[in-house]
Amino acid sequence: MTLLEVKNLTISFGGLRAVDDFNIEIKKGQLYGLIGPNGAGKTTVFNLLTGVYKPDEGIIKLEGRDITGLKTIDINKSGIARTFQNIRLFKELTVLDNVKAGLHNHYHYSTIEGILRLPKYYKVEKEMNERAMELLKVFELDAEADYLASNLPYGKQRKLEIARALATEPKLLLLDEPAAGMNPNETGELMDTIRFVRDQFDMTILLIEHDMKLVSGICEELTVLNFGRILTQGKTGTVLNDPQVITAYLGE
Repeated sequence: MTLLEVKNLTISFGGLRAVDDFNIEIKKGQLYGLIGPNGAGKTTVFNLLTGVYKPDEGIIKLEGRDITGLKTIDINKSGIARTFQNIRLFKELTVLDNVKAGLHNHYHYSTIEGILRLPKYYKVEKEMNERAMELLKVFELDAEADYLASNLPYGKQRKLEIARALATEPKLLLLDEPAAGMNPNETGELMDTIRFVRDQFDMTILLIEHDMKLVSGICEELTVLNFGRILTQGKTGTVLNDPQVITAYLGE
């Protein structure tokens, strides 16, 4: 079953086509990779998929529903969540509150109920705390629930960002260079975490990554971008042995 279908996605900045006629189809439950040299347009694709940019042309469908051009919050509510190459946590908030921030799409109380601390406020807060702690336990972060996010080690900050994204209950999780800045041991743990998230949460994952060990170890299919255009697509082993990929990317 196709989860994400993108056709002819195109955007230009100042007359330069940053993404040109991008097409991709990702099936439910897939672990899919998007790779390419720096400046190839990978993060721009993520920004288009999440509503940061509106495409000049093209269509984005999630489970058959056209979400092209929707606001970021509406795309998130539709079922797409993401992390960022440069970690974007609320570093002045606790680990627990970071995850709770991701839960607000699904738990609600009115401003008056919050100000006056009416019964619904306490009920919703209790439910959110319980759900947030469940997610933190999955990532072995429950012991640090009361820590400031900024006080976590780098690898755990990565895990917290994924936990917060999962709190929005997405159907598709976009990971933008999750191994950036990690040492080999942390990268190995990250690979296990990504596989676990896919299996435990029945999640579909699209990731941008430069670490070829991670890419070859977990991605089932790849799309390779170069200068905003698709160079090739297909099974991971086939793509990584393609001479034009080796020339354009692996041998840069």
